[in-house]
Amino acid sequence: ELKEIVFVIQSQSNSFHSKRAEDLKRDILKQAADLGKELPMVLLIHQMDGHKGAWTILPLMRHFSVTYGRNSSWIFFCEEDTRIQVVKLLETLGRFDASKEWFLGKALYDEESTIIHHYAFAENPTVFKFPDFAAGWALSIPLVNKLAKKLKSEPLKSDFTIDLKHEIALYIWQKGEGPHLTPVPEFCTDDVNSDKADHCATTFSNFLPLCGEPVKKEDVFVAVKTCQKFHADRIPVVKQTWEREAALFEYYSDYADIAIPTIDLGIPNTDRGHCGKTFAILERFLNNSSPRTPWLVIVDDDTLISIFRLRKLLSCYDPNEPVFLGERYGYGLGTGGYSYITGGGGMVFSRTAVQKLLASKCRCYSMDAPDDMVLGMCFSGLGIPITHSPLFHQARPMDYPKGYLSHQIPVSFHKHWNIDPVKVYFTWLAPNTEESLGGKKVGYNREDL
Repeated sequence: ELKEIVFVIQSQSNSFHSKRAEDLKRDILKQAADLGKELPMVLLIHQMDGHKGAWTILPLMRHFSVTYGRNSSWIFFCEEDTRIQVVKLLETLGRFDASKEWFLGKALYDEESTIIHHYAFAENPTVFKFPDFAAGWALSIPLVNKLAKKLKSEPLKSDFTIDLKHEIALYIWQKGEGPHLTPVPEFCTDDVNSDKADHCATTFSNFLPLCGEPVKKEDVFVAVKTCQKFHADRIPVVKQTWEREAALFEYYSDYADIAIPTIDLGIPNTDRGHCGKTFAILERFLNNSSPRTPWLVIVDDDTLISIFRLRKLLSCYDPNEPVFLGERYGYGLGTGGYSYITGGGGMVFSRTAVQKLLASKCRCYSMDAPDDMVLGMCFSGLGIPITHSPLFHQARPMDYPKGYLSHQIPVSFHKHWNIDPVKVYFTWLAPNTEESLGGKKVGYNREDL
């Protein structure tokens, strides 16, 4: 029965995202009403305020078990852009015996071991499957109850959350004692209008959001963090690739080099975090840039980014809100920690967010503290939620499953290790993959990378 499914939308509190989640909730309830069925429960994760780090899902298991453990059969999770055919979903879940422990989803796997998964299953990473959240995924209630019991006796460690879908699958797997992910072909990430979507219970509607005209080039100020030792090898890559997409940008270094040019902020370079440098950039943006420039992007000198796509994405956000946008990580969320935007993929701030941050007393506890984590801590203390976009990436394309990237139009990647960064940019991020490079047309195949 439909009423035995609890729908959980992995929502966010930012106004753009919460509206998308509310629209999906309405659609699910309308489909249920049209079927003449008793309406199911539809929950939005960002509204479950009592649970710190609710977006990491595991802290919610005890609540799900206590509240829905008696009268429900399934907890079905989805993203705000997942589209659900309720009748097909009922048929699909109906194939599985809900009295047993099931972990269902569209399977992803690593083709090679990767740093973002701590090189898990190094001998053969393809053996471990984890769910593509965009396609939706489901846990049977007996499994939810089991997880809730385990979490009660063994609280989550204070640790990092980097790639939630992989970490949840690892937790459920319990070193081989728990269930593996069971792949379900009806959980899809095909576009809702594609021919392949006919057999699908779920589809995925969104590649790169656009809400009206892209923001103007002059509305985005780009700050590049660099240092003298990287001027010769990293800055030329920026100049060959995405610098031409930006109207307003500056390079900040520990050395003023007029040939680039770089600006010395008077902050010595540090081997670890760059908190001092980042806060100096935030101060400079507020005091030196035009007050009419609503957006600031801070990137590393080895970040590859599409400013062209970022301008489309930013059309969906209100710069009058305090927006702090990028790829979300978490620290110590099981024990009252905080979320943060990981710096390598690029950190995007609305001017309003920068104003609120600098008006507060929150600053670096040391000049070489990790800037992204300190910013997360500060915004958390101010009650300003960070906003996650899966289109920003802290690592290289080869560090992500092909199936995961296949339904994205990415905004950024990070790191130059063992890759040709110019080739990666023109393959994955250029406004048109047949860009002119040195007068020659280049078109790369993603499969080559």
